[in-house]
Amino acid sequence: MGAVYALSGVGLVVLYRSSGVLNFAFGALGAIAAYVAWSALDRDWPPVLAWLLAISTAMALSLAYGRLLAPKLSDREPTIRSIGTLGLALVVLGFTEWYWGEQPRRLILPTDSFSIDLADVRMSYTRILGLLLALLMMSGVGLLLSKTRIGLQMRALADDRQLSAILGVRVLHVDTVAWVLSGAFAGVCGLLLGNIVRLQATLLTFLVIPAFAAAIIGRLGSLPMTVAGGIFIGVVEALAILVPGLSSYRTAMPFLIALLAIVLFRNDTRKA
Repeated sequence: MGAVYALSGVGLVVLYRSSGVLNFAFGALGAIAAYVAWSALDRDWPPVLAWLLAISTAMALSLAYGRLLAPKLSDREPTIRSIGTLGLALVVLGFTEWYWGEQPRRLILPTDSFSIDLADVRMSYTRILGLLLALLMMSGVGLLLSKTRIGLQMRALADDRQLSAILGVRVLHVDTVAWVLSGAFAGVCGLLLGNIVRLQATLLTFLVIPAFAAAIIGRLGSLPMTVAGGIFIGVVEALAILVPGLSSYRTAMPFLIALLAIVLFRNDTRKA
């Protein structure tokens, strides 16, 4: 779970550093990707094609919003632009529940059949894969932002969008890359969470809460801190099972950590 939260946080940070938008639709895009994969596998599609179709669906929806609707709000305040993605989340969630229903399902992955024992803990290859993906995708995005021209342009937009446009940065092109990357992260996270927990649209949509907490721990900029924050949230949520009287509320841990991170972030900002 911590690895999924870390991946989600990185997906949010990538988009925020480019466009200044906090994507509330991240979880909903992951949910519809997971359902697309489930439907394809149910029709005996090859697993690789089912996963690619799922991730492509999330990327396509994210791209459609980023090219068609997000530019209409580009001159508005960051808060307004972020709230706009909440509308996308509600539309995607409504369609997902209408088409597939609300019955919980389980997304089976081939890696579920294999596991290794670490001390007294048995970890499936799916969970190990999630952790490795978090590290690899964080490293890949870090290299993209620091070593490539498009990464330099994304960082420039994060500092000053209007000045960057005056200097010749193609704002719409850079935003498009950011939206596509965010959609790819959402698709991968939806597949992993649909397998680790259960395939249910509402549950996957609320994945965005712990992802926000991880992103805030990373100060909406540091990818390593975002990954560390996501894994920390997952560990705290799991360990809450061991605390008498708290196990029933362990799913609220990400919400509490998010609130605490926001308070600390605001206090640090005021001191600065």
